[in-house]
Amino acid sequence: MISLIAQIIDKVITILIFAIIIRTFLSFVPQLKPNQLITILYDVTDPLLKPFRRFQISGATMGLDFSPLIAIIVLNLIQSLIVRLFY
Repeated sequence: MISLIAQIIDKVITILIFAIIIRTFLSFVPQLKPNQLITILYDVTDPLLKPFRRFQISGATMGLDFSPLIAIIVLNLIQSLIVRLFY
């Protein structure tokens, strides 16, 4: 039972990581019109990225947002911790 819960958490974290990656790639396509799927993607990933938004580098022409990278690293750490605890 506990391993089933760990597997579910593992899969959810994997899906969240892929959602962050997809969102990051979508940010490079600014002319893409928002639809319901993109809105759901942003609604799911915003709470994950918001705590890491302060890790941005603003330059004269454009800024770099490291929040997706940091969020993925933190999710990977949580995922490996859960796998080690329950397996």
